[in-house]
Amino acid sequence: MTEEEARKRLLERQAQLDEEDAISAGSRDPVTLEQDSVGRLSRMDAMQQQAMAQATQKRRDSEKLRIRAALARLDEGEWGWCLTCGEQIAEARLQHDPGVGQCVGCASRQ
Repeated sequence: MTEEEARKRLLERQAQLDEEDAISAGSRDPVTLEQDSVGRLSRMDAMQQQAMAQATQKRRDSEKLRIRAALARLDEGEWGWCLTCGEQIAEARLQHDPGVGQCVGCASRQ
C-alpha cells in the first residue's frame, strides 16, 4: 500500500466517523425522566440506549485519534514503522488497517 492510498483510506474513514457522529448526536443526549408520560421500563430502556450510544461514541473518538496519529506519521515520513520496536509493519497488516502503529509482535505483547 502506498502512502497516498493509506492517506486516502484514512481520510475516508475519518469522514465516515464524522458522519456517524452527526447522525447519532441526539441518541447521546441526557434522558429526561418524565414520570407521567414514560413508564419505568421505558425509562430504563432509554437510559440503556443512551449508555450504548455513549460507548459507541467513545470507540469512534478512539478510532479518530488513531487516524489522526497515523496521518501525522504519514506527514512525518514515519508511517509503516512500528512505534514500539521501530521495525517495518507487515504490508498485509497495513492493508487491513492503515491506522495501525505497531507490528503484530509488539501489538500481541500488549
